Amino acid sequence: MEFNHVSVLLDECIENLNIKEDGVYVDCTMGGAGHSKEIVKRLSDKGLFIGFDQDKNAISTAKERLSEYSDRVKFVHSNFENIKEELEKLGINKIDGVLADLGVSSHQLDEADRGFSYMHDAPLDMRMDIRQSFSAYDVVNTYSEEDLARIIRDYGEDNWAKRIAKFIVEERQNKPIENTGELVEVIKKAIPKKARIDGPHPAKRTFQAIRIEVNNELGVINKMIRDAVSMMNKGGRVCIITFHSLEDRIVKNEFKELSLSCICPPALPICQCDKVSEVKVITRKPILPSDEEIEMNPRARSAKLRVAEKK
Repeated sequence: MEFNHVSVLLDECIENLNIKEDGVYVDCTMGGAGHSKEIVKRLSDKGLFIGFDQDKNAISTAKERLSEYSDRVKFVHSNFENIKEELEKLGINKIDGVLADLGVSSHQLDEADRGFSYMHDAPLDMRMDIRQSFSAYDVVNTYSEEDLARIIRDYGEDNWAKRIAKFIVEERQNKPIENTGELVEVIKKAIPKKARIDGPHPAKRTFQAIRIEVNNELGVINKMIRDAVSMMNKGGRVCIITFHSLEDRIVKNEFKELSLSCICPPALPICQCDKVSEVKVITRKPILPSDEEIEMNPRARSAKLRVAEKK
């Protein structure tokens, strides 16, 4: 299946990266290489682009779509939490910009057999990196009722979390839940009909929660930001697109933490923490997609872009 993905907030990302033609730029989540190509096009042969993705299909697609710029492009098949280690392996110690689009790619959602979508019946998988063994099947069939309720509540922000978890555990006592279609039916049974009439698909929040758990999506964001900033040249930019409140809160708080020059308790008369402000937050409020973009690409509606600059 062709790797199709519509790049969200494309112009806004490119503008906020402040690309220098001889700079070093990292796209942590290449996907279909839409953002990546626009970055690379602005680099001279003295510039360098490094693209990360843990999905091997994305790497293959990016290599093809960026082939005409092969003199200034390197690819890394890895999770972006390893940004510092992987760049050091390449002999890169300083960078000028980082972009991360934290959304699931349209390709992953549309590729039915990956198990990301509640709209297609497929094996319970949801692995962004198919090299890992842990999958959605393991979460659904081995987690305790309490742990299932916790992740559905915390990662899916679903008011019916406890009831959904209870129904999943009851169902799997008969036989393992193996497919997305089976899981969707269990969720539908758990949520009263009245509550299913309005709002998004009843399985949307649970599927989001399981996907986040499988790929440790929230656990890797802070490390990536800190490591990226530690390698950034002065004036370099970190641009991060989020798609739900959990991610956005992490990015917002991490940028704020890195921008502070003191974290001492307010009661202390003299600063004793020796904290140094590392970044300037460029976006006090996130940049949102235009009405025109949302009309053309409805999946962009929940996107938010936050930007910080290295001091």
